[in-house]
Amino acid sequence: MAETTTKPKSIPIAAKETGPGPGRYALPATVGYQKHDFTKTMRPAYSFGVRLENPMFKAGFSPGPGYFINSSISRYGKDGTPSYTILGRQKDLNAFKTPAPGTYSPEKVHPQGERHAPAYSMGSRTRFRKSDTVPAPNSYSLPTMLGSRIATQRAAASYSMTGRAKTGSFAEDLAKTPGPCRYNPANPNLCKKKQPAYSMLGRSYMPGGRRRKIEIFHRQS
Repeated sequence: MAETTTKPKSIPIAAKETGPGPGRYALPATVGYQKHDFTKTMRPAYSFGVRLENPMFKAGFSPGPGYFINSSISRYGKDGTPSYTILGRQKDLNAFKTPAPGTYSPEKVHPQGERHAPAYSMGSRTRFRKSDTVPAPNSYSLPTMLGSRIATQRAAASYSMTGRAKTGSFAEDLAKTPGPCRYNPANPNLCKKKQPAYSMLGRSYMPGGRRRKIEIFHRQS
């Protein structure tokens, strides 16, 4: 049988076509009202007015379309719902003079409803204090009234206390004997009958039977 070969279909490429492009056609426009296609329905067209030459109208006194409208303003007036804000932190922290909780002393406040005892205060020094010529109490140099050195006054009896003497005092050690801890007591076994002495021998075998049960019971308890 003879083999038949099929050629692949060629894809048309617009660049290889010799026909005119889309820009070669002069179709009437369907937008606007000038040279509109008469076979199509023309929609209403609107235009913007030109700016006036009067300088009064050059400055924009009216708000643009992006002006802010407060949400609390409605057609009935301002909304009466309460609103709250948070105050920002002050730059100068020294402006806050509020005392700390430990500054207050409520225990010093007099209980309400109880009678107050009379309180007195001392007035401040007046401006005439500098011109006062009365001497102060420490300006006088009066002799002391204690002791027997006053020539014009009768002195009362005065007594003195002597120091402790080292010889003849109650703390003097006349015998110069040693204390009880200075003696080394002798072993009584050297001069008397020696008493019996006992020692405990170490265990060299594993206990069994009833003795082992008793030891296990004592360890667990």
